[in-house]
Amino acid sequence: MTPAIPSSSPAAADDFVVQLALDRRLLHPAQVDAARAIVAAHQDPATPAPRVLELLIQQGVLTSRRVAELLASEFSMQMAPDLTNARITGDTLEMVPRAVAAKHGLLPLGREGNKLRVAISDPLDTDGIDALGYLVKMPIETVVTTAEEIAAAIDRFYGKDANSIDDLLNDLSVSDSAGETNAVTTEPGAGVNPTNTEADAPIIKLVHQIILEAIQRRASDIHIEPLEKRFRVRYRIDGVLIEVENPPKRLQLSIISRLKIMANISIAEKRIPQDGRIQIGVGGKQLDLRVSSLPTAHGESIVMRILDKEGLTLGLPELGFLSDDAATFERLIQLPDGILLVTGPTGSGKTTTLYGCLHFINKPDRKIITVEDPVEYQLNGINQVPVRHDVGMTFASALRAMLRQAPNIVMVGEIRDLETAEIAINASLTGHMVFSTLHTNDAPGAVTRLIDIGVKPFLVSTSLRAIMAQRLVRKICRHCKRPYVADAKELRSLNINPAQAANATFAKGEGCGDCNATGYRGRMGIFEIFVMNEEIQKMIYENAGTARLREKARSQGMRTMREDGARKVTAGLTTIEEVVSITVGDVA
Repeated sequence: MTPAIPSSSPAAADDFVVQLALDRRLLHPAQVDAARAIVAAHQDPATPAPRVLELLIQQGVLTSRRVAELLASEFSMQMAPDLTNARITGDTLEMVPRAVAAKHGLLPLGREGNKLRVAISDPLDTDGIDALGYLVKMPIETVVTTAEEIAAAIDRFYGKDANSIDDLLNDLSVSDSAGETNAVTTEPGAGVNPTNTEADAPIIKLVHQIILEAIQRRASDIHIEPLEKRFRVRYRIDGVLIEVENPPKRLQLSIISRLKIMANISIAEKRIPQDGRIQIGVGGKQLDLRVSSLPTAHGESIVMRILDKEGLTLGLPELGFLSDDAATFERLIQLPDGILLVTGPTGSGKTTTLYGCLHFINKPDRKIITVEDPVEYQLNGINQVPVRHDVGMTFASALRAMLRQAPNIVMVGEIRDLETAEIAINASLTGHMVFSTLHTNDAPGAVTRLIDIGVKPFLVSTSLRAIMAQRLVRKICRHCKRPYVADAKELRSLNINPAQAANATFAKGEGCGDCNATGYRGRMGIFEIFVMNEEIQKMIYENAGTARLREKARSQGMRTMREDGARKVTAGLTTIEEVVSITVGDVA
């Protein structure tokens, strides 16, 4: 017989759960009687009497997970997903203060339509759920998990009690004058561990909290921007800037000064751009933050690029290559000599693709040297040379020295000028395979760009083996991925014909806690691979324009980035909107 739903008192709730377990034959009456006898025998007034359910869990007769499943089943509720891997947006966390979450043992997971989805440990605590509904002014949809998981998640997402942002701001309120100008008093150019005053401690904690939250949310960049009346913080997640909780404007100088000290750049110099680096350890991993400071009308803007020092070991499929393009690219990167260029705008994943190439061809019988500005990821077995303009170590000078080291493969981070381009071409003509990047909008445009900076057309035609242009598109979140039917307008935007649409697997993400309610999680490349042959080499030698080269490449089977994106849309990997927004329409 199902027990009556009790009042919200802890003892009554325990009795309800114990009776449920007895009815489901998860407990034996003798086990319950023994636990009740221990409770009744408790006589120490200095300590609270143990509760029957706590004793049964301590004795291993029941588990917290089993109790949660029992309650979920009884009230026809779902179990919450594993909170260890949950992703919760800052907007969601702002809706429910830490104190409310801790008091009622609940965690907001995200919005679903007009409802707030919340993980709870005690469905019997109707007062807590009602109070939350009143606070957020919207219906609550509950899922069940254990109290231990919720407590750990509250600490992870909100921070420990002493480090919560609310507490940090409360600490700062008692020393406003220090927060305004004097929170950081270290000399310019000091190291990353300066001597801090007691007034500095809340600022230090707040800065660390901003960085830690960005890492937890998989951000690639942190943007800290002084505006006229506010101090804005944004994270770039999967290529999209998302604004998070902004610190008070009065803390602007202190936060910027703290970051500049951590990056070992001068806090006295505020008139010119500066660059620095912060090295931190998070979760046993070493991360680098590349810091850029830029003077603006309302103060210095700081951008921090988050880099994993332990390096990348991505294969070509992880980069986004489908099987036919992967086979073509694998053949190209294993050629004995020549130049392979990867082109695209800043942030399009060019360097990551080159690292993937080096990882693929990195074998003990090959000597590989790279010159980069700066070295972003560390690769085992590869000699990586950082550019240092202050001592004259430019791309060109480093490349000259590298060739005396007898490498098989050379990677130049970027071809920026004629000198670097000529040395790279000469290296390719003397038996080296050279990888590099160039800033152009498409693959054929790289030929014109090289000629524009002064490289002779005959050298371009002789040395180039292939050019690949790329962009990054967001992948559909696999946790909330759902099929859908594309309409005629969407199909026309990518030139998908009815036959292709009939065999396609169109999908969209509904938005969940794992993807910050965006429907996307992670990114992949879309590519345009322009392979040289004798006919195209002749056209380059004759100084043919970009339009003619593109037309010839298309006639020989080159797919544009939009066409490659359409293939990934029909495979259910990304969406039509994402590909259309990131690519230019193909010219017939």
